[in-house]
This record gives sequence, C-alpha cells and structure tokens, in this order.
Amino acid sequence: MRLGVFAALVIGGLFSAVAPAHAKTQTPRVVRVDLDQAVQPLSASYVVGGIKLAQREHAAAVLLRIDTPGGLDSSMRKIITAILTSKVPVVCWTGPQGARAASAGTFIMFACDYAVMAPGTNIGAAHPVGVRGAILSTKVTNDAAAFIRSLAQARGRNADWAEKAVRQSVAVSANEALRLHVIDAIADSPESALQKAGKWPAHITKDPIALGPGLIGSLIDPNLAFVLFLVGLIGLIFEFMHPGLSIPGIVGLVSLVLSLVMLDMLPVRLAGVILLLGGVAFLIAELHIGHGFAAIAGVIALMAGGLLLFDAGTLVRVSIPLLIGVVIVKAAFVLVVFRAVLKARRMPPPIPRTLVGLEGVAKTDLNPVGLVHVRSEDWTAESDGRTIKAGSKVLVRAEQGLKLKVDKLK
Repeated sequence: MRLGVFAALVIGGLFSAVAPAHAKTQTPRVVRVDLDQAVQPLSASYVVGGIKLAQREHAAAVLLRIDTPGGLDSSMRKIITAILTSKVPVVCWTGPQGARAASAGTFIMFACDYAVMAPGTNIGAAHPVGVRGAILSTKVTNDAAAFIRSLAQARGRNADWAEKAVRQSVAVSANEALRLHVIDAIADSPESALQKAGKWPAHITKDPIALGPGLIGSLIDPNLAFVLFLVGLIGLIFEFMHPGLSIPGIVGLVSLVLSLVMLDMLPVRLAGVILLLGGVAFLIAELHIGHGFAAIAGVIALMAGGLLLFDAGTLVRVSIPLLIGVVIVKAAFVLVVFRAVLKARRMPPPIPRTLVGLEGVAKTDLNPVGLVHVRSEDWTAESDGRTIKAGSKVLVRAEQGLKLKVDKLK
C-alpha cells in the first residue's frame, strides 16, 4: 500500500516536471487535519470531514497531525475506516516534539498510508482500558490485538510489535519505532514529513474546525462534566424549592445541558449517574429527617457515583482530589443553604406593616396631637381636631410618615 503512495506522489512530481513551459505551474495541495485531543465523536467527525474534503477537492494527500492520549474505540474505528477507504493517501505525522500517539492514536498511525514521527515523540501503550470484568477484558484485548495486527500487515509494518503494544502496553520513542519498522520515517515538521513520503513540494491548507464543535470538543473533560452535572442538579432543585430565584434556575439548567452534551461524548456508566442522583436525593432527604444517616448515605453515593461515572479506567475518570472536594462542598451547600431555605419557608408570614384600620388606645390626651398605643408600640398620633382623652379607644385611618391620623371610636 505504501508503494501506491510513493507512486502517486512521485508521478505527481514527474508530471509537474515534464509540463510544458507555457503551462501554468500548480503546486499540489495537501489538506492538513489536526487530531490534538482525545479521540471522541467530535474529533472523529472533524478528521473524517477533513478526509472527505480532500477527496471532494481532489487534493494530492491528507496530512493528519497526531498528538493524542487515546480515546473511545468507536470513534477510533470511525477514523480508521475513513483512512482505509480514502481515495487520497493519508500521511500521518506525530508531532511536534513532545507529542504522542498513544492508545487509539497507535491504531490510527498503523492505519495510515505513510507513518512519520517527529524526534522526541512516542507511540504505543495501546492496551484497551476499562473497569469491566476479566472475561470481557480478555475478549476486548483479543479483538484489539487482532485489529491492530491486521492494520500492520496491510501496511507492511511490524505486526508483532503492534500486538505487543496492545497486549503488553509497550511504548517506544520515534527512533526506536523507526528501527523496529513501526513507522516509515522521522521528520521534524509537516513539510518534511510530506517530503519523506513523496519527495515533492506541496501547498498545505489546514481544514478549520467549526467554532461550535471545536469549542465543545476542547471543553470535553470528565472532571468538568462531573462538576457541571452536580451544579445543574443542585441549581434546579434549589429553584424548585424556592421559586422566583431565576439565577439558580438558569445556572442549573445551563450547567445540566452542558454536562449532558459532554457526557454524551464520554463513556458514561448508567450506574454512576444513578448513584449521583441518589446521592443528591439522600442529602435532600436529610433536610427533612435530620438524623445524619441520610447525609452519610448521600456522601457515600456521591463518591461512588463519581468513581463509577466513566467506564474507561485511568484514561477517562474523575480526579480523586476533585471528587472529594466537590462532594464535601455540595454536601455542605445542601445541608446549610437548603436547610436555611426550608426554615424560611416554614416561618409564618410576616405581619403587614400597615397600621391603617387597626385599633389602639390613647396614652395621652390628643389635643390634637398626643401618643397612642397600637399593636404593642407607642406612636405619635393626631386627631381630626377634636380632643381625645387618654384611655379612649382610637381607630387608625391614615399614616403620615411616623405620625398616625386617628379617629375616636364610638
């Protein structure tokens, strides 16, 4: 397959060399696509879209720059299928220095027509990760080993090492990968990688990722998704408990929607989601029970839910320090703030401040000004001009600042 790449690129170069002098010289175009984040549905769609763009515009090749820790098996296979079925050659370059083609990135490198790495990069550690049982893990490992071996054989690369990368999680540097015939060349730049692949100059144009998917893709993080999910739940519950406070409701709704978008891109376990919902429910129940048992159960459920939320082992998981901190803060917020809200709701409604229509007693003679006693307080009062003797009952007919207008009750 690599011979086909060389042939296509060399023929293109020869065609340019023998073109008539009066013909317009046209440098071959290469579409560059960057896979510089975790392999997930959005990044996979971007890579596949770039390959399709190169085919539509009859580009000479696709330059796929790789720097990834790995990602989801389904998204990885989507990218590999696009590479294998591409009508234009795909040159993969792991770079710049410090980049890696780990886990799913290793599979993608083996699928490419021509694999190049920059100095100071590494490839490997492709063992499937997860927290499933031993039997299922063995099946997954066997399937992944067979898959990467078939890719290596199809591209004429070291199939034995490829299988070790899956079964033993081995990883090597760029120089070692070249020596083991895991890759085809070493190049320190995209232009150099293309020269190693076909020895011809090319005009590289980068396929821009759309703003929306690019922003969401850069924000997809298991820790952020976990925090936003809990913030969304707490915000909406707080709004339901105290209607009219629009800010908590808006923040909760936006946070929950964003978290659901992120969770849809990550390997979520239903058990983890249920435990998180149960943990919040236990904390709310503690506000009504008040014995502490529900609060303890809520904290345990939140911790367990955070640990089991994602099904991808150490690659996609919630940070333990973050998990502990978030659970403590959420528990304290619910037990303190929510308790204060419930206490405020249970208080009797405040007594109206208006005194109009209330009865009182004159403490001094009103001639026409004096003191009256209304609703356990003494007020300066003024009659309608007639004298009201001390001890007489009065009726408040108006308020004028801190002075009451009163009439004598008959």
